[in-house]
Amino acid sequence: MMTIIVAITAGKGAIGRKGDMIYHISDDLRRFKALTTGHTIVMGRRTFESLPKGALPDRRNIVITRNADFTAPAVETAFSLEEALKMAEADGEVFVIGGGQIYAQALPLADKLEITLIEAPDPEDADTFFPPIDPSAWRMTEMTESRPDSRTGIPHRFLTFERVR
Repeated sequence: MMTIIVAITAGKGAIGRKGDMIYHISDDLRRFKALTTGHTIVMGRRTFESLPKGALPDRRNIVITRNADFTAPAVETAFSLEEALKMAEADGEVFVIGGGQIYAQALPLADKLEITLIEAPDPEDADTFFPPIDPSAWRMTEMTESRPDSRTGIPHRFLTFERVR
């Protein structure tokens, strides 16, 4: 099963700017860790390079890159999303964690979406966006109440969608 996990703004679906997340929301980061720990995570090289401490612990890290010379501690590499998913075939639930190009490739293949919906304005300098979600292809199975982040006060809610089969 392949799950996309992402934090997006409610407006235009912004997910990044200048190689970083739009907003740092402590509640989102805790949820991300709880959901992905013990699983395989798949990401693009730029997303990996944005991680402050490199490979995320207690997870199998697969980085998609076109650079055959790319290496990093505790990381496996793949040259495409398809190759990464094939590598993780026997791993149970696999989480795709970004970035924008990888999300665009993964969305048609995903079984589940774990979304943190950020209810704050889109920054004017946002440069990376989540692809449009076709509402006829997805069924919402969970939605939390909107709440302010415990640290930043930024309002957000958690949404879970499953693909309509």
